[in-house]
Amino acid sequence: WAVAGPAAGLAVLTAGLGAALAGAVPGSAYRPVVLVVLVAVAVFVLARPSLGVVASPQRRTPARVVVAVAVAGLGIALYDGLIGPGTGTFLVLAFTAILGSDFVHASAMAKVVNAGTNLGALVVFGLTGHVWWALGAAMAVCNVVGAAVGARMALRRGAGFVRVVLLVVVLALVARLGYDQWTAG
Repeated sequence: WAVAGPAAGLAVLTAGLGAALAGAVPGSAYRPVVLVVLVAVAVFVLARPSLGVVASPQRRTPARVVVAVAVAGLGIALYDGLIGPGTGTFLVLAFTAILGSDFVHASAMAKVVNAGTNLGALVVFGLTGHVWWALGAAMAVCNVVGAAVGARMALRRGAGFVRVVLLVVVLALVARLGYDQWTAG
């Protein structure tokens, strides 16, 4: 909570700012950048097989906590409000790389911060009439159920399992964004 709480608080504001700016950035402009970043994330995780499997608590210094809060609550939150895809993955990797968290704990912190980014963007998009409330409510219920199931699986199966799921999600995002990029007219 010492990291996730402040980062989530900042994320509400910063993601709201990103959402306010979202109409100014067409999807065609950011999709190639996100693709490159996600491929780099996959390579980074694959190249460091021990990353996130075992916690490295000695890396969690007061200075690194401040950096993690800033990266998650400002940088990644702005990205989420503005663009969105891969935010959870970026948060998990930030907490793992900066703080030395294992993937299970990094995923837990990412969920808290991602709730903040979602709230900030939802307020802005809601106030501007860009939310389909019934669809959003149905998706929220499914998200809560999926998160509960996923959290139980992560706790039961451990960081190695979360690592595999993270890589599968990154590769699925790359495939989807790549498909969108090359089929867009």
